Amino acid sequence: MRIALTGATGYTGGRLLTALRRRGDEVSVLAREGADLGPLREAGARIVAGDLSDRGGLDRLVEGADAVLHVAAVYRTAGHPDRYYREVNVSGTERLLEAALAAGVKRFVHTSTVGVHGHVARPPADEDSPIAPGDVYQATKAEAEALAAQFGRERGLPVTVVRPGAIYGPGETRLLKLFRAIARGRYAIVGSGRSFYHPVYIDDLVAGFLLALERPEAAGERFIVAGPQYVSQAELADLIARHTDGRVFPLHVPAAPLRLAGAVCEAICVPLGIEPPIHRRRVEFWTKSRAFSIEKARRVLGYRPAVDIEEGIARTAAWYRQAGWL
Repeated sequence: MRIALTGATGYTGGRLLTALRRRGDEVSVLAREGADLGPLREAGARIVAGDLSDRGGLDRLVEGADAVLHVAAVYRTAGHPDRYYREVNVSGTERLLEAALAAGVKRFVHTSTVGVHGHVARPPADEDSPIAPGDVYQATKAEAEALAAQFGRERGLPVTVVRPGAIYGPGETRLLKLFRAIARGRYAIVGSGRSFYHPVYIDDLVAGFLLALERPEAAGERFIVAGPQYVSQAELADLIARHTDGRVFPLHVPAAPLRLAGAVCEAICVPLGIEPPIHRRRVEFWTKSRAFSIEKARRVLGYRPAVDIEEGIARTAAWYRQAGWL
């Protein structure tokens, strides 16, 4: 296939690029000014200069493509104003959808997030559970997902929405601070430790994306693509401690004071364009439950995650250690 891919300079997009090229697909990638082009060239991608604000670049990206894999987004950092999230995650997605429609693309796979469901009070949630975003990142991802689905219904573009769980694996950095803190014996659980966390190992996520790209049944559908099981925060910390020879403090830290401290730090740092040392979303990592059913992806796509969390944490810890990150 001829694939147009956004987000190829990021972790998930880079792994998708490798997998697509390995199976023989021709892949065009969108690269912003200043991006590291070395890995893209090594993978044999066709590089198109531009970003999601550039309709001309998007037209060049999708020219001749059979399918689009849209992975690029602004992830949660407290240093960006809300309008920036909307410009990239919503308006950028709309421009790419328009370009794909004009180019006659046969499949558009849009990356959303399980975060659009917010806190899952009655786990597990599924694709039809309420949309209840808890921050601007989740809200703009929900808006972009709805926009993509609308293009499918009203304008005939075959759209599939993938909602990944919490992505982790060798080379991923979102959980690196957690691994380091536990490995060094400097970690205490915030709150009760009973809230749920639902990760997906990167190899399983890539397999889910490829199924969403290939299967005719996927058109017009939404899929939660996560790992085979979810765990509590306490269980997650214990797993990481076991595989890093680390330690978790027996006493828990109350969430409310940290949430207040995060709000104060954000109020001071964000207007200055500084990433706060602590912010509210980090507190929500410990206190809001994320637990999901992957039954629809199993049934419709034939999705079968192969890496359980025990094995995934072990592989990730080993990679961090070998890379000198722990």
